[in-house]
Amino acid sequence: QLQVVESGGGLVQPGGSPRLSCAASGFSLDYYYIGWFRQAPGKEREGVSCINSSGGLTNYANFVKGRFTISGDNAKNMIYLQMNSLTPEDTAVYYCAAGRRTFQTICNMKSGTYDHWGQGTQVTVSS
Repeated sequence: QLQVVESGGGLVQPGGSPRLSCAASGFSLDYYYIGWFRQAPGKEREGVSCINSSGGLTNYANFVKGRFTISGDNAKNMIYLQMNSLTPEDTAVYYCAAGRRTFQTICNMKSGTYDHWGQGTQVTVSS
């Protein structure tokens, strides 16, 4: 059964640098895009970053460029999201999602591309 499970969230002080992990099981990362999304209270879910693990090409939302880094370890079936310089505006539930890879080498952050979602991990940025 294809599954993704997030971990690594929690309470973080402004300026903090947590790392989120996404553990994939039941499939090979070589054939899937992995995306990170987030949803803040009262707001719609938005794409944060994604990676095409076959080749390592990545994509980022403008609001995280230069602060967040997505990476993968195909041997371990793990995807990571390193987050730096967090602000209270980054407070949200962060979701990992998997979508079958297509001919596009650059992944996109459209929710419809991804059909296997984790339960999410809460990240709260507060002093």
